[in-house]
This record gives sequence, C-alpha cells and structure tokens, in this order.
Amino acid sequence: MVEAFAVASGKGGTGKTTTTVALGMALADEYDVTIVDADTGMANLLFHTGLTDADATLHDLLVASGGDDPASDVAVEDAVYERFGMRIVPCGTSLDAFEAADPDRLREVVAELAADADVLLLDSPAALGSKSAVLPVVLADRVVVVVQPTIPALSDGLKVQEYAHSYATDTAGVVFNKVHDPDAAEGVTERAERYFDGPTLTTVPDSDTAREARRAGVPLLAHAPDSDAARAYREAAATLDVRAGESDDVAERFRSAVLPDSP
Repeated sequence: MVEAFAVASGKGGTGKTTTTVALGMALADEYDVTIVDADTGMANLLFHTGLTDADATLHDLLVASGGDDPASDVAVEDAVYERFGMRIVPCGTSLDAFEAADPDRLREVVAELAADADVLLLDSPAALGSKSAVLPVVLADRVVVVVQPTIPALSDGLKVQEYAHSYATDTAGVVFNKVHDPDAAEGVTERAERYFDGPTLTTVPDSDTAREARRAGVPLLAHAPDSDAARAYREAAATLDVRAGESDDVAERFRSAVLPDSP
C-alpha cells in the first residue's frame, strides 16, 4: 500500500517542513514512511534532520537519474537516509544544482520511492509559480494544507486547494500552525471547515521549542516529544486517514502523470 501526500501552503514561513517531518515521525509509528524535500529551490529538510553533510540529494537524482539514462551514476537509494524511524530524501541548496535539475524527473524518483513506502510525504514549495513548484501537488494523491490562522493565510491555502483539485488531487486536511491565541483562531478554523474539503487536522501552538529543534538539526518530535506542539502533530497524524493503494499502480500513475507547463 502507498499514498502520497503533498504538504503545501500558499506562502512561505508557515512551517511546512516542520509539519512534514513531524507528521512523518508520528505516522512512522504505524507505517513505513518516506519524506521527500520536493522544494528544490528553497530546500530546508536537510537542516531539520541533521543531514547538511548528505553525500547525495534529490538534486543529484533530478540531474543524473531518471530510470532510462544509461550514464546515470546516482541511484535513488543513494539519496535516501534512514533517520528517526523513517526514510528521508533531502534536497541540496546549491543554486547551480537547482538550475541543472530537471523537474520532470521527479516522476520517476517518486515512482521508485513508492515501492518501499506506505506513506510518501512531499514537502512542497510555497508558491505555485513554476513547474517545479506545482509538480508535487500534481503528483500527490492528496494535499495537506498548512496555514496560519488568519483570513489572508486562509485565502492563500484555498488557492492551493483550488489548484490541487484542478489536477484531481484531493484535500486530506488542514494544519493550522504557529497559533498564538487559540481563542482568536477559533473563528478562522470554523470558517476553514466550511471552505476546505478536508477536516482541520490540528492546531499547533506557536512554540520556541520548534525553533530550538530546527537550530539543533533534530525533528521536533525527537527534540521535545512531550511538548504541546509535538502532541498536536501526533493528533494530526492520528486524524489523517491513510488510504491503501497498490505500489505498482501508484508508481505507474506517477510515471504517466501529465505535467503542467505553468500553473
């Protein structure tokens, strides 16, 4: 079985990568989980998971790999690191590597990863302004939308949902992150339930602990497993209904996905 989720938002700074890693660790208690930094232009996953010295990253796969390239010298497994109970595919931060990467190759990489996972989490770019930015949303079965509890942020998140639906990607749910005042956020979360197709998965309190975890290069659930923020992410994972799919069928769907030229 396998299901692919894109973790996405309509703007930067919402905590997508923290959410991707935290959901991955929480889901790994029950499933085989692989998380992928599909934000090839603004990679962050390697900083959150202590992989800044990774020898191979997604950039290498998007340049040198692709399944049918006989000259390829980097296999998908070379960029997969087992940490914190899950498999992690980080992306590099080199601008030259980003410019050399072919986003179309992400289809083959994700298809290969699907063979060894129950859950794939694709940490997606914040904006929808290019093929590399929208591709994770197009490839995913469902999208987890990460927003802050404000009306403008809600509007940005709804744009992500609208785009996802145009490519038949459903909404798995919404994570409200960096919540300063739960009472003030309640009206926004109630409104979200009217407009988003998926449920509110959780509301995550704003936390210095999450920032400390990132600075330490350790996932929040490993750095402070008993914190309020960690408990909120475990609640989100428990609410997320993972659906079974045949790995071979899912992999073929990834390989044959129609890629948009622009959003």
